[in-house]
Amino acid sequence: MARILIAFILFAWLISCNNNSKQTNKTDLTDMNTGFKPVEWAHTTNIYEVNVRQYTPQGTFNAFAAELPRLKGMGVKTLWFMPVTPIAQKNKKGILGSYYACSDYTAINPEFGTLDDFKNLVKQAHELGFKVIIDWVANHTGWDHVWTKENPDYYLRDSATNDFKIASGMDDIIELDYRKPGLRKAMIEAMKFWVIECDIDGFRCDLAFWVELPFWKEARKEIDAVKPLFWLGEFDELEKPEYSEAFDASYTWTWMHKTEDFYKKHLPLDSLVTVLKKYDDLGDSSMRTWFTSNHDENSWNGTEYEKYGEVAKSLAVFSATWNGIPLIYSGQELPNKKRVRFFDKDTIHWTGNNELGNFYKTILNLRSNNSALRSGDSSVQTFWIKTSEPKNVFAYLRRKGNREILVVLNLSANNNLHFDILDKNVTGIYKNVFSGAANDFTSEKSFEMQTWEFLVYEK
Repeated sequence: MARILIAFILFAWLISCNNNSKQTNKTDLTDMNTGFKPVEWAHTTNIYEVNVRQYTPQGTFNAFAAELPRLKGMGVKTLWFMPVTPIAQKNKKGILGSYYACSDYTAINPEFGTLDDFKNLVKQAHELGFKVIIDWVANHTGWDHVWTKENPDYYLRDSATNDFKIASGMDDIIELDYRKPGLRKAMIEAMKFWVIECDIDGFRCDLAFWVELPFWKEARKEIDAVKPLFWLGEFDELEKPEYSEAFDASYTWTWMHKTEDFYKKHLPLDSLVTVLKKYDDLGDSSMRTWFTSNHDENSWNGTEYEKYGEVAKSLAVFSATWNGIPLIYSGQELPNKKRVRFFDKDTIHWTGNNELGNFYKTILNLRSNNSALRSGDSSVQTFWIKTSEPKNVFAYLRRKGNREILVVLNLSANNNLHFDILDKNVTGIYKNVFSGAANDFTSEKSFEMQTWEFLVYEK
């Protein structure tokens, strides 16, 4: 009996050791997967997406360079250039084709200028204090990319046609095969080219979740060894949380769709709160980007005014003050109220009077200069603020030490809406960042707001 008991204890001990070993290995793997640290400037940056083709009548890097001082004055910190690589001609769409159908990963689209022109643009941007990131399309290329001749084995094949595989029904692009070590190495070397030759500061990775996660980890490790970069991945963390293991920031497609439904379908305010709580539950594993427009949305689904109508500006305020990184698309400061064509020349109609320039300057500079709005910072607290109109008013306070930002949004069509703040977290003197007027919330807690109005206070 004693021998049986000893044997049983020994067996249990072995099982325990084995389980502990597995848990340790899992922890080590997790540590390895999440070991990438964001560059410090990413916590206070904003992103301005540049559509070079449509930005000026010339549609060149040199023409865009003249806009740098204006954008600096508006508070822009990071410039994201849509793909700067040449466009494949075979099966191209429209007259000029899609930026996202690349024909050579280490060359410049002649439509925009030369490689030296781009180098000079990056240099000018750096001298003015900007960071520069470029769009990187790793999942697919155009049909006559140089690799289709030099390395056709880099591509997936369609068994029905025995030709290259069309990427998800978009017939101007074909899919790469990341099972091939040679492809992975070549792609990483191509990405290094832009860091070494042009001194870029990061990548916005198109459809990042279409490419296997191990590649992104491998790429980031190797390329960050050349220069620590900012990595923005086009994926929604609610749908693909594992991709946060490789990227500093992600997209908020779920929020974008829900806010459009909220406005157009007259959904209750709770529907938005529910989505935000889902993002909050993920923690700060990625610094999420918030936006009301970008190149895809504007061209295919409508301007922010088609999608959000009167609530567009309030959502822009939210994007700049909630936990994350605000993203602005070319022309939103106008504001641009037309859909910009994607495959053809369609210059943004600049008027010389950017009506929302000061609006964006105020919220972008606030975000950059007030530590309470830092993203991905565990020492920043966000409080949902109670009001007497919870079905109409969305209010929140962000705090880091003694720095505080209070945001109050009337997310309703109710005019002359009267309500009180019923929250002990809001006390003391705050200044309205748009009007400069001061308010002592220790005693003055009553509000009257107009339809879709927004208020932002700095303590």
